Amino acid sequence: MKLQAAMSDQPISESPQQTIEQLSEQWDLVVIGGGITGMGVAREAARQGLRVLVLEQKDFAWGTSSRSSKMVHGGLRYLASGNLRLTSHSVKERERLMNEAPGLVDLMAYSWPHYKKQFPGPFIFNALLALYDMFAGKKYRKFLSPEETSYVLPHIRRDALIGSTQFADAVTDDTRLVMRVMDEAKADGAVCLNYTRVIDVIKQDELVKGVQCVDECSGKTYSFFAKAVVSATGAWADQLRRNQGAKKKIRPQRGSHLVIPHWRFPVAQAITLKHPEDDRSMFIYPWEGTTVIGTTDLDHPEADLKEPHIHEFEIHYLLKAANALFPGSRLEKEDVIATWAGVRPIVSSGKSLNPSSEKRDHSIWDDNGLVSVSGGKLTTFRLIALDVLKMLKKYVPDIQYKDTGARIFTNLEQEPEELEQLDGFWKKRLVGFYGCHIDRFFDCAKPGELAVIPGTQSLWAQLRYSCRYESVVHLDDLLLRRTRIGLLLANGGGDFKDQIKMICQSELPWNEEQWQQEWQRYQDIWHAYYSVTPEK
Repeated sequence: MKLQAAMSDQPISESPQQTIEQLSEQWDLVVIGGGITGMGVAREAARQGLRVLVLEQKDFAWGTSSRSSKMVHGGLRYLASGNLRLTSHSVKERERLMNEAPGLVDLMAYSWPHYKKQFPGPFIFNALLALYDMFAGKKYRKFLSPEETSYVLPHIRRDALIGSTQFADAVTDDTRLVMRVMDEAKADGAVCLNYTRVIDVIKQDELVKGVQCVDECSGKTYSFFAKAVVSATGAWADQLRRNQGAKKKIRPQRGSHLVIPHWRFPVAQAITLKHPEDDRSMFIYPWEGTTVIGTTDLDHPEADLKEPHIHEFEIHYLLKAANALFPGSRLEKEDVIATWAGVRPIVSSGKSLNPSSEKRDHSIWDDNGLVSVSGGKLTTFRLIALDVLKMLKKYVPDIQYKDTGARIFTNLEQEPEELEQLDGFWKKRLVGFYGCHIDRFFDCAKPGELAVIPGTQSLWAQLRYSCRYESVVHLDDLLLRRTRIGLLLANGGGDFKDQIKMICQSELPWNEEQWQQEWQRYQDIWHAYYSVTPEK
C-alpha cells in the first residue's frame, strides 16, 4: 500500500526505517538521488499521476545541491563561449523562479569592475549583457563611472579603475529550493526517502526493472520494481552505469567557498572578479547575512561517501583574490567562520582541458532502462527534468515531456493571519521557503520561536518545523541543510547548543545518550569538512 503519511496532513518526519516497510514494491518510476535534479524529475512525473519513489543515499540535497554557490543565474561564461541556447534557457528559468518563488529565489545586483588592459572591457561586456537582458525581457545593465563604482563598492582598488558594469542575476538557498520542489512532488503523491542507498539494479530480460537498496538506519535491504529507473546521482552517476558496462563519463570538479562575517567584509551586492594569479572568474557576494568568497575549480577524486572539503591552498587562493580587489580589507584565515566545498558533476569532453573550460551542459544516457542524467545547472533543473521524461517515453508510454509552462510551485491561495505580524522581509521569505505549508509552519511554532537566531536570517521556529516535518535523521541534516546555522555561526552554532537540544528533544526521539551522540557526530563533521582547519 502507499505510504499514508505522504498522502495526508500528518507529520512526515518519519525516518526511513519507520516507513520503508510500508511501501509497495511496484512503482512507475524509481528516482535515485535526492538533489535538485532528482526532485525536479519527481515533481514533473508525479504531477502526471505517475507513482514515483525517490531514494537518496544520504540526506536530501546532501551532495552538490547543498554546496553550490547559491546562484540562480544565466551564466555569462556560457554566453561568452557562444552557447546561446543554454544561456537563453538559464536566463528565462531564472526569471520564472524569481516570479514563482520570491523570498526563496531573489534578484541580486552584480558588478563587474573594469580595469585598464583587462579583458573584457566595458564595450564588449555591455554587448554581451545586451543579449543577456534580451533573453530576460528586461534591462538590468548599467555602466558606472569610477566615482559611482567607489560609492557602491566602497574600498575597491582604485588604481587603473575605469568604471564598472552593473547587471543582475539571482540568489537562493539551494537546499531549501530542493525541499520546496520535493514538497510539490510529495503533494502529487511521490514518496521520498533519505538514507536509503541503492546498491544495485534489478534486471528482467536484460532491462533494468528495479533497484535493490539498503536502509542506512537499520541495515535492512529492500527491492523495488518500476517501469524505469532514473539515476540522478550527479557526481556518482558513473558508479551504477559502469556496473552495466558503460564507460566513465563524469569529471568531478571541486568548488570551495569561504564564509566571512558581514561586519568584517561588508558587500551589498555580488562582485565578479578575475583572480590575479590565473585570471579565473570568481565571485564575492552577500548571502544569509554573511559575505561569501568563491569559488575554486579543481579536479576532485572520484566521488565516494565522504564529504568534500576545502584544502589549505584554496583558502589562501580565495583570500588573495579578495584582498587584491579590496586591499584595505586585509583578510586573513582567522576571519573565516566556515567553509564549504561542493563537487560539480561535469560531463567530461575526454580532452585534457583546464577544469574551468569543460562545458556545463547536462547529458542523459539510457543503459537498458537505467536512464542516467548528470551535469547541467541548478537554474535549469525543470528543463533537465523534461529532457529526462522524454528519454523515459519508451519505457513509460503515457509520460508527457512537452513543456506546457506549468508552474513549478503551487500558488498560495490565502496568507495566514500570522504573516500580518511580520515585516515585509519575513513575510516574503517565509512564504518563499514554505509555500503552501506556511500554515503548518505557524501551527508548530511555540511562543517566542518567531525570534531570529542571533547572527543568522533564520527563526527558532524553523528548526522545530524541520524536526517535525522534514525527515531529519541526524543533527547535521538540521544544522547544515534544513537550516544553515552551521555555515553562518562561529563553531557551527555551538553557542546555541542548549536551545537546539531543547527543540530537537521535544520533536525527535532522542534521549540524552542519543543527543550526545548526535552532537558529537555533528561536531566531527563540522570540524572535518566545514571549518577553516578541515581534515587533512
